[in-house]
Amino acid sequence: MDISDSTFEAANRRGAAKKVAFPVAVAVRYDRRISRIVISLASGLQIAFAPRDVQGFENAHPADLVDAQISPSGLGVHFPKLDADLYLPTLLEGFLGSRRWMAAQMGKAGGASASDAKTAAARENGKLGGRPKKTRDVAGT
Repeated sequence: MDISDSTFEAANRRGAAKKVAFPVAVAVRYDRRISRIVISLASGLQIAFAPRDVQGFENAHPADLVDAQISPSGLGVHFPKLDADLYLPTLLEGFLGSRRWMAAQMGKAGGASASDAKTAAARENGKLGGRPKKTRDVAGT
């Protein structure tokens, strides 16, 4: 696929705008003591988060998280042992994975919660025989 000069220049302008809008990474490490990935930004801000909270890192072992590399733009971090990347603008916008993945994580947390109302509803449903069985439509409609 050939890329025109104008397309290349437009991409460079978008990249430069991102670098102005978001601070770049200057250091990255995995802190075993607190079990967190720590990214230091040029602004002085440090971001620390548990790998299990990031899409693609859920099953990562501490040994997988060492030797992380900052991308040349400073906007990304690559983890060679996982062959996985983090894009800092997305991370700073509050997403540690795709919208679909984040929604699933939030759904798991909500589904696992126990409240008095949820317990009462489950008991009432149990008194009625549980969930109704799915019926098969014999007419084919």
